[in-house]
Formats: sequence, C-alpha cells, structure tokens
Amino acid sequence: MTQYLIGVLVGSLREDSFNRKLAHAMATLAPPDFTFEQVQIDDLPLYNQDQDDHPTPAVARMKAEIRKSCGLLFVTPEYNRSIPGVLKNAIDHASRPYGHSVWSGKPAGIVGVSVGAVGTALAQQHLRNVLAYLDVSTMGQPEAFIQAKNDLFTPDGGVGAGSRAFLQDWMDHYVAWVKKHVD
Repeated sequence: MTQYLIGVLVGSLREDSFNRKLAHAMATLAPPDFTFEQVQIDDLPLYNQDQDDHPTPAVARMKAEIRKSCGLLFVTPEYNRSIPGVLKNAIDHASRPYGHSVWSGKPAGIVGVSVGAVGTALAQQHLRNVLAYLDVSTMGQPEAFIQAKNDLFTPDGGVGAGSRAFLQDWMDHYVAWVKKHVD
C-alpha cells in the first residue's frame, strides 16, 4: 500500500492555537495510508535574500521536510484580513533561491478556524494567490471556513459531532486530490 506523507503548515505560533488543534483533529479524519507531520516554522529567521546561499539549519530542515512530503495541508488563522507573517516567512524561505522552490508541483489543501463568522476566508484567498504563483496545486472545492465554537473539538482532540460530517467530506475530497496528483 502506498503511504502518503503530508506536510502540515500551521500559521499560528500560539500554544493553545485553534488552528493547531484543527490540524491535529483533521489528521484523525484521514485514512490509514495518510500520515500528517507538522512542519516546524517557529524557529525560522526573517527571510533575507543575502542568506539564500547559506541557509540556517532551521531553514534547511524545513525545506527538507517539505521536499519529502507528497502533499501539503495549510491550516491558517487570519491576521488583519490576510495570512500571518510567520506563515508568509516560511513560504518565502522555502521558495528561494529563485529556481529552487520546494513548493512546485505539490498538491495542497487549505483550512482555517477563527472566532469570526466567516472563519479565515480572506486569509485562505490570499494564501491561494501566493501558492498559485509557486505552482502549488491547491484544492478549490470544497472550501472550509470554520468558526470556532465550544463543540468544535472533542475532549480527546477529535472533531466534534456538529462539524464531523462537514470536515470528513472535506478530508475525503482532499485525499482524492492528493492521490490524483501523486499517483
């Protein structure tokens, strides 16, 4: 059986992040041939083109983790109607130097959760624009703009009953999307 390693990029550094919880919960909805590993981005220096030829160990590690992944899952909050700086910084590091991007050709899905009624709709749209330029095949439908509510997560970190069918449908589409682009 083919195993699919998915690199997960969470755009929040907060320890008790809703989006980090969502990343863990989404992984529980995947079939056993999918493994989700969070890509560490909290130790990256700010992107500086002068360092392209001599990346820090943290940048080299992150790029290696993305390179070995056959698919990507972006789980992002919305900061000021866009993507968080920490996520954009990671994207910039992994796309450089020019011509050596590790993003190209990877299938991806985007989800996010926020306390607001429209979830992370604007952040997801901005992220789609950036990823399109980087040749990341991003799943368009279904979209998942999730509002954080008390019953979103179960006590053991799974998806609550009220959101389970919706998020399972999203995950089923994502799994098919990855397999379509990898197989």
